[in-house]
Amino acid sequence: MASNLKMTPKLEQIHGEIRDIFRALANGFQKLDKIKDSNRQSNQLEELTGKMRDCKKLIKDFDREIKDEGAGNPEEVNKQLNDEKQSMIKELNSYVALRKTYMNTIGNKKLELFDMGAGASEPAEGNVQLASEMSNQELVNAGMKTMDETDQAIERSKQVVHQTIEVGTQTASTLKGQTDQMGRIVNELDSIQFSIKKASQLVKEIGRQVATDKCIMLFLFLIVCGVIAIIVVKIVNPNNKDIRDIPGLAPPVPSRRLLYVRTGELYD
Repeated sequence: MASNLKMTPKLEQIHGEIRDIFRALANGFQKLDKIKDSNRQSNQLEELTGKMRDCKKLIKDFDREIKDEGAGNPEEVNKQLNDEKQSMIKELNSYVALRKTYMNTIGNKKLELFDMGAGASEPAEGNVQLASEMSNQELVNAGMKTMDETDQAIERSKQVVHQTIEVGTQTASTLKGQTDQMGRIVNELDSIQFSIKKASQLVKEIGRQVATDKCIMLFLFLIVCGVIAIIVVKIVNPNNKDIRDIPGLAPPVPSRRLLYVRTGELYD
């Protein structure tokens, strides 16, 4: 029917935009059936609601243009344009009703999820209240309650973050102290290693001195042994001529007669 209508260029533009929105709404609701997550469904419904608002505004513009040009158009043309307007309004209302149905379904799902999260295994039918059945005041109260619970959750999250920051600060301070302590330990180990090297060198020097002293003592011991051996031999064999030249060990010299010449006489 729209193809046979005689419209001005502006009316054709508005009519085309409205039809584009109707096609987008149809595709959007088809996609909505395939979405299982309630949050994604809510986002999709919000997007479709925005398109419905735009469509309603365009229908009003379409009606305004019909009234502005009504005096110059034949009565039959004006009737066809009004019928087209009513058809578009009816189609838009069908999408609005479909949106309300989805809103009720999503609201029911959210309430069921909320009741299950509160600990009820199977909520009673009398205790479940749909969002569509709630009054404006009840909706406001429910929203305020949700906001209070959200504020409390945020406050708890802030406390957890604050505690986490404190623990992180304490941990950083402890790690810094441990790092400083490790640095001191490393310095002490370096000092100990240096002392060990010096002690090793000193031990080597002492070892060399001890070896030298042992050699000297051995040489003296051999001399003493030799002297003792000579003394023993001399005691055992005093007439041994091989050791007579040793001071103190030579045999006694026999007495000699002294000859004195005095006045031609010999005296012993």
